Amino acid sequence: MKPYDTHATTDPFARSVSAFETLRCTLSGSEASAWTHAKLEERLDVAGRELLRQLLQDHLDLRASLEEEEVRGSGGPPVTGPEGQVRPWRETGHSRWLASVFGLVRVTRVAHRGRGLGNVHPADVALSLPAGRHSMGLRRLAVTEAVRGSFDQAHDAVERRCRKVLGKRRLEELVVAAAVDVDDFYRTRIPVPCSREMPLVVQVDGKGVVMRPEALREATRRAATTAATGHRGRLAPGEKPNRKRMATVACVFDTRPAPRRPHDVIHPPGGRSGERPARPGPKAENKWCTASLIRPPEQVIADAFDQAEARDPRHLRPWVVLVDGARHQLDLITAETDRRGVTVHVLLDFVHVAEYVWAAAHAFHKPGTTEAEAWAADHLTAILAGHAARTAHAMTAQATRERLSTARRYAVDACHLDQLRYDTALASGWPIATGSVEGACRHLIADRLDNTGARWGLPGAEAVLQLRAIVSNGDLDPYWRFHTAREHKRLYPNQQNYALTA
Repeated sequence: MKPYDTHATTDPFARSVSAFETLRCTLSGSEASAWTHAKLEERLDVAGRELLRQLLQDHLDLRASLEEEEVRGSGGPPVTGPEGQVRPWRETGHSRWLASVFGLVRVTRVAHRGRGLGNVHPADVALSLPAGRHSMGLRRLAVTEAVRGSFDQAHDAVERRCRKVLGKRRLEELVVAAAVDVDDFYRTRIPVPCSREMPLVVQVDGKGVVMRPEALREATRRAATTAATGHRGRLAPGEKPNRKRMATVACVFDTRPAPRRPHDVIHPPGGRSGERPARPGPKAENKWCTASLIRPPEQVIADAFDQAEARDPRHLRPWVVLVDGARHQLDLITAETDRRGVTVHVLLDFVHVAEYVWAAAHAFHKPGTTEAEAWAADHLTAILAGHAARTAHAMTAQATRERLSTARRYAVDACHLDQLRYDTALASGWPIATGSVEGACRHLIADRLDNTGARWGLPGAEAVLQLRAIVSNGDLDPYWRFHTAREHKRLYPNQQNYALTA
């Protein structure tokens, strides 16, 4: 494309018009008529971004010229700074760079000055310019790419679109800074109301993230230091001892009751007849997720209960809490429900129970056999029907009769099946598995933070985790508006004092 004319003119957008006309002439010329569609896309991609950058630059120059004319004409009333002192002198030609999604542009504005006082730029407030060079649009692009893939991939994606306007380290810093308002944002959100017939479900789980040594918790760091004194030649496959920091993940959602029978969950040995199709289970609606590596588990659980209480402040709906059986989680949930005075129905994830029952089945029968499958199906069906205690007693009695070895007997004794009221849950149409929170663990953590060879610092991992939760909840657009407004208030806390005052 030929260089466009930049001669002086009264039209503030003359350069943009010249750029467009040059592009139009190029596309209507004989050379372009021989281009393939791929080359046309490539040339338009480059020239189109440059045209948009020039339009932005021309608009900024127009605002600068209007501001200078106002100052040179009437002089205008004095400008006071954030501390309330007047800046009596005005100086034009102060400029700074702004890296935008279209490329680098220069912002020129008038500086209002006073002896021994910092400069004040009213145009900065009007444009809500950031503290650094990078625009809010560029920061959002960096966040969008960084929560999707690695920082290297995010940097490459930003560079492909915006040219070289952002380094990798600065990209990581922008992602961390973008997550500072997540907690405050959710304190202002009003959940979608539901009828009292819809159960309210809370699920909690945890997943480890491989961290740098300085980002580990103190106990894990001491264990890692102690283990480092050994002389092991290599680790076992998949082994990462003392390298992970546990993240706590919680999700809250509404669901419509979907009553089921035990055979809707566990098919009978030999398969279903087809005469009575399995009833579908309840589906999650309006799901909200939160996760943290920094906040302790009790705080994450409290945040989840805050979200639940916002959805049902009068405790009129049935609250169902699903966990994977971790004792410390149950203790924290009990403490939280006691503090709030809310009655909840705590259920153990049925998938975990099924794993224990299958392990016991393999203690009595060879794995993969029809006998093992029938044994597990019979006992799991009885558990779902509300006979967990009787099933546990029958399993123990069978182990005694058959005189199982200590190793096999352990699999049977590990089945703690008391207080499992799955019959009530199925009849009420509640979920009985933690699939939602386990899916959140995979999506929020495993798909991004558990990349091969990745070791995380604490600020970066926490920011990516929180921003992925924002995206997963479908709240990126409202959050970014909230974050942009908060950033403006932080940079210009006394905005009214920057404006021209009479």
